Amino acid sequence: MIHNKIRVRGRKIKFDKRRDIFSCCQARGLNFPTHISSREPTEDETFLAQIQTAIQSRTKVLLTVMASSSTFSTWALNGGVLVPKVSRNDGEFICNYLNCCVKRTPFMPTSQSAHVSRSCVFPGAKAIDWRRGKLSPKGGLQCKALEVDTKHSFSLGNKFQLEDVIEAQQFDRDTLSAIFEVALEMEKIEKNSAGSQILKGYLMATLFYEPSTRTRLSFESAMKRLGGEVLTTENAREFSSAAKGETLEDTIRTVEGYSDIIVMRHFESGAARRAATTASIPIINAGDGPGQHPTQALLDVYTIQREIGKLDGIKVGLVGDLAYGRTVRSLAYLLAKYKDVKIYFVSPEVVKMKDDIKDYLTSRGVEWEESADLLEVASKCDVVYQTRIQRERFGERIDLYEEARGKYIVNLDVLNVMQKHAVVMHPLPRLDEITVDVDVDPRAAYFRQAKNGLYIRMALLKLLLLGW
Repeated sequence: MIHNKIRVRGRKIKFDKRRDIFSCCQARGLNFPTHISSREPTEDETFLAQIQTAIQSRTKVLLTVMASSSTFSTWALNGGVLVPKVSRNDGEFICNYLNCCVKRTPFMPTSQSAHVSRSCVFPGAKAIDWRRGKLSPKGGLQCKALEVDTKHSFSLGNKFQLEDVIEAQQFDRDTLSAIFEVALEMEKIEKNSAGSQILKGYLMATLFYEPSTRTRLSFESAMKRLGGEVLTTENAREFSSAAKGETLEDTIRTVEGYSDIIVMRHFESGAARRAATTASIPIINAGDGPGQHPTQALLDVYTIQREIGKLDGIKVGLVGDLAYGRTVRSLAYLLAKYKDVKIYFVSPEVVKMKDDIKDYLTSRGVEWEESADLLEVASKCDVVYQTRIQRERFGERIDLYEEARGKYIVNLDVLNVMQKHAVVMHPLPRLDEITVDVDVDPRAAYFRQAKNGLYIRMALLKLLLLGW
């Protein structure tokens, strides 16, 4: 028996039988038959059976649903989630027939969906198959499977492939390239004094249980530059109900009622995944303890592409705290997507890169090497990616922190051996691991890198809330 869930006015209703599917659809304005008997199945019943077959094979099915109700329009069944493609003003009705996980997909206001054909919600109107340009007359209810496709589609108006941004492994190379194209468009918007209003009417909540400057402010700036609004908690660990013992899950269930998307930083590895499992709106991981920081990795790869001009065939030196540094872990995952990349690990013994990353790189055919000689590595690399030794990860072992701190410093001596095209990057904040006299060198890319975070986060907010 395939278990299903349906969202009606913010509530998830579980049902097991096809008659319940019909009843729920009828309740929302669709004229599906509500009885099941031994007679020959109707066209609608046959169509629903085809949907379930396609879901079980995990393919992507594009559907056009034409009804006299204002609830439905063009839908796409992608990865098991049935999502409206032609937007409307709320996200009340989303079915997931595959894994009983329902996400409330925020829809753009009607005024912003003018690029889509005349809405299917009006009886007698015409609906355009956005892939093939075909017209379909609308008389009553008609459901037609248009296409089965397992490839990504980055066409304008398509749903973003991801519901949440939790870890770097979610992204493939094609998706990364497409996101970077959107980031370039966001850069143009940011430089236009008029800005953009594409996210007007949307609210982003930022839940930060750890300190942040660049990540939190860049997300908030990104939302406001696209016309959206922000609800923020700067120190949720101390100034939220977490201080009273409230669970993360309860906090997420509460905050999702006030917002359309949540950006969260947490001190525990895996917290973002727990939040995404709980929430019915998109969750963006802004760092989860020593786990991952996927949006930082995205902006890092974007910066490398902008600075070096390529991502294939590059050599990258990861320096500093590699054991607890979530930025370098996520970056290593993304670099593995590209060809002929070599990664050097340069770190004190107590904060060496963990075996899970090394094993992953080996499994992907990525060459890596550990070294204790920063000067030698810097002379070979296109990118020297420095990180600070994080005192907060050592707990009471201050002796180990002092042992690691200051061992590898990027200074003028390192710059002198670097190639002319190479760059120095850092996720910031820095302490003394990059001397200030490096800042004036054009190869010091870390402040340009921080600015690129704005464009990447603008792109992610646009994609998660509106799609391509």
